[in-house]
Amino acid sequence: MIIYNVTVSLADESIHDEWLQWMKEVHVPQVMQTGLFAESKMLRLLHEENNGITYAIQYRCPSLTHYGRYLNEFAPALQAETAKRYGDKVLAFRTLLEEV
Repeated sequence: MIIYNVTVSLADESIHDEWLQWMKEVHVPQVMQTGLFAESKMLRLLHEENNGITYAIQYRCPSLTHYGRYLNEFAPALQAETAKRYGDKVLAFRTLLEEV
């Protein structure tokens, strides 16, 4: 199983409630609707650096092939929508993990 992890820090805490609602109701469901992930989890970091709010959103997929399809076919548009909506108020970095 492959885990696609997106760590997101909110540079502007005033957007927190709206961002969280959008993530739960729009963005994460759109990622899941691609059919390439088996499940998703959204976790909030308990110990936050620099007084920011940080989340890890994890998507599980069965193979690197599924992940590659997501990257090529869906990720650019979904990431562009997030950037258009929030700009530099949301900082994200992505990691890929393999379950062992």
